[in-house]
Amino acid sequence: MPRQTIRKQSEDWELIPNLLDYDAARRNFSWEHERELLDGMPGGGLNIAHEAVDRHAAGDRCEHLALRWLDRSGEATDFSYGDLSRLTNRFANVLRNLGVKKGERVFALSERIPPLYITALGTLKNGSVFCPLFSAFGPEPLHSRLSIGEAKVLVTTESLYRRKVAALRDSLPHLQHVLLVRDSAQEKHPDDTLDFQQLLDAAADEFPVCNTNPEDPALLHFTSGTTGKPKGAIHVHEAVVAHHASARLALDLHPQDVFWCTADPGWVTGTSYGIIAPLTIGATMIVDRQEFEPERWYGILRDHMVSVWYTAPTAVRMMMKHGAELARKFQLPALRFMASVGEPLNPEAVLWGEEAFELPFHDNWWQTETGGIMIANFASMDIRPGSMGKPLPGIEATVVRRREDGSVELIEDADREGELALKRGWPSMFRGYLHEEERYRACFSGDWYLTGDLARRDEDGYFWFVGRADDVIKSSGHLIGPFEVESALMEHPAVAEAAAIGVPDPIAGEVVKAFVSLKPAHQPSEALRTELLALARRRLGPAVAPRQIEIHDNLPRTRSGKIMRRLLKARELGLPEGDTSTLESRE
Repeated sequence: MPRQTIRKQSEDWELIPNLLDYDAARRNFSWEHERELLDGMPGGGLNIAHEAVDRHAAGDRCEHLALRWLDRSGEATDFSYGDLSRLTNRFANVLRNLGVKKGERVFALSERIPPLYITALGTLKNGSVFCPLFSAFGPEPLHSRLSIGEAKVLVTTESLYRRKVAALRDSLPHLQHVLLVRDSAQEKHPDDTLDFQQLLDAAADEFPVCNTNPEDPALLHFTSGTTGKPKGAIHVHEAVVAHHASARLALDLHPQDVFWCTADPGWVTGTSYGIIAPLTIGATMIVDRQEFEPERWYGILRDHMVSVWYTAPTAVRMMMKHGAELARKFQLPALRFMASVGEPLNPEAVLWGEEAFELPFHDNWWQTETGGIMIANFASMDIRPGSMGKPLPGIEATVVRRREDGSVELIEDADREGELALKRGWPSMFRGYLHEEERYRACFSGDWYLTGDLARRDEDGYFWFVGRADDVIKSSGHLIGPFEVESALMEHPAVAEAAAIGVPDPIAGEVVKAFVSLKPAHQPSEALRTELLALARRRLGPAVAPRQIEIHDNLPRTRSGKIMRRLLKARELGLPEGDTSTLESRE
């Protein structure tokens, strides 16, 4: 089928791309060579924080700007690699003084503020496991993640603690220490907490980085499933090899770049590419405390000379809503590469980048479980708008069909839909789901990791996203498990059953819509619907709660009692209902 293509010309490059010849790069690539580009630790050890901070601080990049943080007013606070080394050493000493050991889990719940980044890197220096949480979560998603993760330490802000965590303390027996970042100097923090800044100020600047093994756990990222509790995906220190390689190859990062990843570290993108990857390159990264506001964002790109920008399709669509004319008011001479991740970037958004910035957006694809970018539109590669691009060197991707016996059939024909699968063995591949070995094993068939995403591959090797193979809802790039939404709604005394699906949204891609049926003593009303929306928002937070709720007499179920979310979605979107032979009869 004919496809529009954005051709890349060598005269358009301000820097020679790190990946210049895709086919040659794939032929000559080895993960062993990528590992050799990093320092490593004595005896074959590897530590993410050493590769991201200390190896630069010990050399000629010690005074190079590592992180520029912008507060709500736009005022900047700068941290060199030497500054980051000292501050993260101090936090590692804080953990050591509290008795926090290698492998124990340190959670962070905060906005994008400097203590969050110090916590992440200091935790890794101590050999402990860093576990980020999204600050917009409500109490129930927070409780489930802190509980599953057996959090020993939580770093958070005073306001978030009082609003979301304080009431949970008694039900979190593993949580020994809560370190609070003060919202104001005058306010006394609760007695069962410690003062983050006081502990940091009292700690020593020197710390011997833990000589972690490449397979030692380093990061714990939670992702949602269709049923049951959230899954804690475990990543190891060897993941830094993939972070560094993908930053060079997929995002074309060079040491002289100023890089801005707009993702929150509460999600995997904001940790892998909002903390680790740019620092391993030795680049300067921008961190903005504020959420999206178009003129502020364009001003950041201009005033701080951002050269490489990594954002989300939701943000691109919001910018499109404000028009290319606004973007063109800002002169952005430093900007040379733009990329997007989190959900498919529609072709119009790719092309809009050229209209607004004279640069296309480069879409790429990966998951929490993959730990880093797997498929990308590279700086030197022609773009087919709407495509995820091609696999990174070192990544073998294909499309498969699952057989009933659990094996898979590889689909060789171009443009045939199937499930996207990756051959195991890349360094940032997750090593398990915490406490759920069976759930982890179910993700694999032989050597293939089955992603749960449906895709097709064209005759030239470009991959195209089709949709999810399960009921997980993808909203603004974040995966939302319907089970969490349904469980919150079921807490209401009027609700007999609940189901949640994703419905199209022009900005977020999908938003959550819920359907409920009521117990016999209750009648549907607008007041009840509003009450349910408020309950869900209070329990789950705005990032997860449904935007819409419909009350039905009953919900479609299989004869075995399972609610058919697929059927609800088909009816909602006017799609074919498919096989309904297992539908429970209501006659």
